[in-house]
Amino acid sequence: MPPKQRQIRMQQQGGLAAMQQLETRSDEELAREQKFKAAAQAILGARAAERYDAKASREHFRQALAAARPQERMALRRMADASLALAERRPDDLKAAVERLGQAPPSNRQLMLLRFMALVAPSGNASMLMRARGIAIVLGLIVALVLVGTGIAQLIGLPFGGLSLLTSVWIGILIVIVALVVLAVLGRRRQGRAKAARAAGPGK
Repeated sequence: MPPKQRQIRMQQQGGLAAMQQLETRSDEELAREQKFKAAAQAILGARAAERYDAKASREHFRQALAAARPQERMALRRMADASLALAERRPDDLKAAVERLGQAPPSNRQLMLLRFMALVAPSGNASMLMRARGIAIVLGLIVALVLVGTGIAQLIGLPFGGLSLLTSVWIGILIVIVALVVLAVLGRRRQGRAKAARAAGPGK
């Protein structure tokens, strides 16, 4: 192999290894990183995309591309495409971008959840009509959840002689709040395990 090609391959491998090592660092530490700035900014861009912050994600990837070596830019552009598709709730584009990265595409369930997010919380450049539709969907879901909770409360109260409608509504709201808190805790734990698995790397 010619020396130049060997050098390029070693540089690419070094960049990938640096990105894996930087995964465990906080956002503040990554923002101060200078030696592997491109990798650090790419991680920050991916994290911003997970928060659905398309503007911040785009800016981080812009800085990553500016700091990257020429042979690294294609991979970074593909990472940026995937991250921005996630941040902007574009499931079809996300699937195609992840496949271009050579990774397993998101599951149908994950894509369905992203489509739902696109409906209830459209991206920042969405029209007023789409935002109004999202608000209407959220309000409809809240009413539906309260009705379900009220029904459960009335069923629970049957052995005790039944509950008044107002009491059932309040208990139903409490049931919905508890259920949402439990789901949020379980979701955070799952994200924590997934983050720890990514930080450990495929070989560990």
